[in-house]
Amino acid sequence: MAAVSSGTTPTTPAGPAGAPAASRVAALPARLATAAGRAIVAALAAALVVLLIAPLAPSPASASTTPRRLVALRWAEHQTGKWYCFGGSGPSCFDCSGLVMRAYAHAGIKLPRTTYGMLGSWHLRRIAASHRKRGDLAFYGSGHVELVTRRGTFGAASSGTRVGWHHPNAWWHPTMYFRVR
Repeated sequence: MAAVSSGTTPTTPAGPAGAPAASRVAALPARLATAAGRAIVAALAAALVVLLIAPLAPSPASASTTPRRLVALRWAEHQTGKWYCFGGSGPSCFDCSGLVMRAYAHAGIKLPRTTYGMLGSWHLRRIAASHRKRGDLAFYGSGHVELVTRRGTFGAASSGTRVGWHHPNAWWHPTMYFRVR
């Protein structure tokens, strides 16, 4: 609708910014596109910040960065004092491989039940004695297995004994070491 001024020239009503209404309507798509573009850029920036900061904060699902071998060792050490029993895999008594199997199961790794089965498992990778770390496996020949500790090994030794720490000597010592993966 055109307004007529005191002269004979018709004019269009001016908007709040002094621009004619038709030009404001024509500029609307450009302003909407600019606003949408800004929103997209803001969302991408927020996502980038989250991706950069998220690895710094522990997530509830994987709050622990403790190696599985140490999780297994700590679980096994909580079984200290329980009796050795042939073929035992807990909860009241263990044999050597039963203790190791249950300890690594607690850490999320399924190992075979027997020492012979463990030696044939793809989960085990042989390592040099100089590379052993706490929680690795120490085999005394092919018939006995224990977990490596700071000063020896930990496991279920033989009938009539209790689960605990053992100190290798010249007659009783590991012959091979393995890292569990």
